[in-house]
This record gives sequence, C-alpha cells and structure tokens, in this order.
Amino acid sequence: MTNNPASALTHRVENDGKTLVLERVFDAPRTLVFEAFSKAEHLKNWFSPKGWTITVCNVDFRVGGVWHFCMKCTDESLDYYGHESWSKVIYHEIEEPDRIVYSDSFSDAEGNIIESMPTSLIEMTFIEHEGKTKLISRTTHATAEMLKSILDMGVLMGVSQTWDKLADLLESLQSE
Repeated sequence: MTNNPASALTHRVENDGKTLVLERVFDAPRTLVFEAFSKAEHLKNWFSPKGWTITVCNVDFRVGGVWHFCMKCTDESLDYYGHESWSKVIYHEIEEPDRIVYSDSFSDAEGNIIESMPTSLIEMTFIEHEGKTKLISRTTHATAEMLKSILDMGVLMGVSQTWDKLADLLESLQSE
C-alpha cells in the first residue's frame, strides 16, 4: 500500500461553507489517472474505502450518462459489516483528460435518488504536475449543513483510503 507522505490528501472548506476542496498528487500520467475515473474495470478496483468493496459498477461515461454503483462493507470488524451503500452519478461535463463534472446522489438498487440524503456537485480536475498528476476535487453541497453532515459521516477518511487504493492501482497499471 502507498504510504508516501508527499502524496497525502489535503483539504479545505471554501469561504461559502458548502464547498469542500480535496487535493492529492499521484505518481502517474494524467491520462491514466483520468482513465481510472472513467472505466468500470478500474473504478470497481479502487473506488471504495478500506473494508468496502464495489459489488455493482455500471458506467455509461458520457455527458448525460450515469454511473450506478453499490459499495458493500465486507470487513467483519467494522460496524457497517454487510451494509450496502448505493449511489447514482450523472455526468454533466467531460473534458478528457482535464476535467469531469458530475452530480453524486445516494440511491436505491434501482437507481432512484434518495431525496432525503445530500446530493453533491463534484468537479474533478486533472493537472500535470512535475511528471505526476495533481487531482483537485471540488465538491459543492446545497447548504453548509449538508457539507457538515458529509464531513460528520467521515468523508475525509473515506476519500483518503479510497485515493490510497487509487494510488496502488495506478502503480500496478504502470508496472504491467
């Protein structure tokens, strides 16, 4: 597993109180990092925090397309063991290999959005950075309270663990 402190996740909340900005540098070409966000065969291998697994991963990567997926807690030592978390992503803008903009909502297994849960608008920017890729994620919620609820759910730890898995996948793809 990657434990390079130089690649640690950094974060800040914008002045509006409802936008979370996350950044990390990955030791991989920008096109490969972008590909890891756009193909089901990659997403299912890294897009979940420690102890969780992607069990369903249906991706239609195009503007207006949908990514519907399920994360399941497979670690018996965690409180959420056996719990499933469904999400529905709708892609709004795709500029390969620079940027992806999408909305992310909690959903049910049929893809119906759960209106009582927060929906976020996410802009992923992929920047060449000294032969590596700087990934900047800007997640905006409708209100500061919604952002607080997501932070209280442990999003920072979850993203950090998920992006660690991404770093490991990128390393293995480059060594093939």
